[in-house]
Amino acid sequence: MTQSPIKTPTPPSPPAPSAPQLKRELGLFGAVMLGLGSIIGTGVFVSIGIGAGITGPSIILAIALAAILATCNALSSAQLAASYPVSGGTYEYGYRLLRPELGFTAGWMFLCAKSASAATAALGVVAYGFHLFGAQPGALLPLMGCAVALCVMALVLSGLRRSNVINTVIVSFTLLALIVFCLIGLSQLANANDQSHFTPFFKSSENEAIPLLYSTALMFVAYTGYGRIATMGEEVRNPRRTIPRAIIATLIVSAVLYIAVALAAIGAVGADNLSGIIGNGIGNGSNNATPLETAARAMALHSHSSGLGSFLGPLIALAAITAMLGVLLNLVLGLSRVALAMGRRKDLPPMLAKLSAAQSPRAAIIFVGLIIAGLALIGDIKTVWSFSAFTVLIYYSITNLSALKLPPEQRLYPRFISWAGLIGCLSLAFFVPVHIWLIGLGLIGLGLIWHKLCQK
Repeated sequence: MTQSPIKTPTPPSPPAPSAPQLKRELGLFGAVMLGLGSIIGTGVFVSIGIGAGITGPSIILAIALAAILATCNALSSAQLAASYPVSGGTYEYGYRLLRPELGFTAGWMFLCAKSASAATAALGVVAYGFHLFGAQPGALLPLMGCAVALCVMALVLSGLRRSNVINTVIVSFTLLALIVFCLIGLSQLANANDQSHFTPFFKSSENEAIPLLYSTALMFVAYTGYGRIATMGEEVRNPRRTIPRAIIATLIVSAVLYIAVALAAIGAVGADNLSGIIGNGIGNGSNNATPLETAARAMALHSHSSGLGSFLGPLIALAAITAMLGVLLNLVLGLSRVALAMGRRKDLPPMLAKLSAAQSPRAAIIFVGLIIAGLALIGDIKTVWSFSAFTVLIYYSITNLSALKLPPEQRLYPRFISWAGLIGCLSLAFFVPVHIWLIGLGLIGLGLIWHKLCQK
């Protein structure tokens, strides 16, 4: 019996061909550095410490599980972005392959999650900067965070090419600092032959799966920077070839780095000190936002090299600052492209769809920059990161659902990969605290009401 083809919803018409398009300036190297610049920031310098406080040394397992799920999502994103190389990412895929409501929900969740994450990155730059010089920002933190966000907005307004060069410099320095951190930490761990910091592997002997999956959800957020490559598909050269390679390469590098950093950090101070739970002169409550600097200072104390203590801690602190700047830079770029796409469909004010004479989405960049600057007035790291986890997991659920609707001739990978990504994302989304996902569901409802009103 011949099987009838699966019918898919008729996609809405894309923007008019006469609409001005963005310049294709990014090659493979630039796209990979863009992805790494979005991944290697708050995730590696903060979320490993948060996860270690939730699940103990098994944060290493959470990192690996998150990497597997991220791989499924990366492959779904890659084949979608290769087939539809336009700005907007899953927002556009949902519209074209699913339903307008799901496309809007994807864009709405992306804006909610990443705007808050970007504000936290801006605050992190200020906090790490003051901490590097032995000072506390105090009441200046919100104002300085706003100033940092506005400065990065001005940088992006100056043009993608200059921003991409600065991003490459930031990522290169951050990678160098983290490689030094890992080499020193792992060598000390091997020489000491002491596994006490890794036992017990699970923090709780009862219901260990719940904190493990919660930490997996948090670590998943740390990998999702590769999505910036997809959201900027309209600016990538030879997108069908470049985008999948860039996404996969970015994910492999970041996964190896995350596992190495976690091993080195936990080996140096233990999971509780890394998360700031125990105050013993090495890790305490005031340091829970700087876990890798805590580990670096511990490594320096145990080092036989007289010069190590004078540079490792400051090196990690400076790398954290540059990494947070890289995250903020790439989030402004990615968010502005989603705002541009939403403006084109009138899901946001149409003025956001306008391009400048230099073919830059200036209005969308200013819109996003002002939102981030406003949100810099708040910044509870654990709460914001948990909220980002829920909203990002919903976003990538829609990504995988969109990939399942690709026709066979456009599909690059087997369908079971997208099914695994869809089931994994929907499951993990509800392992964050109840109040977080209730707020997330409420925001989805409010967004859909707005979308309905705009369609009238």
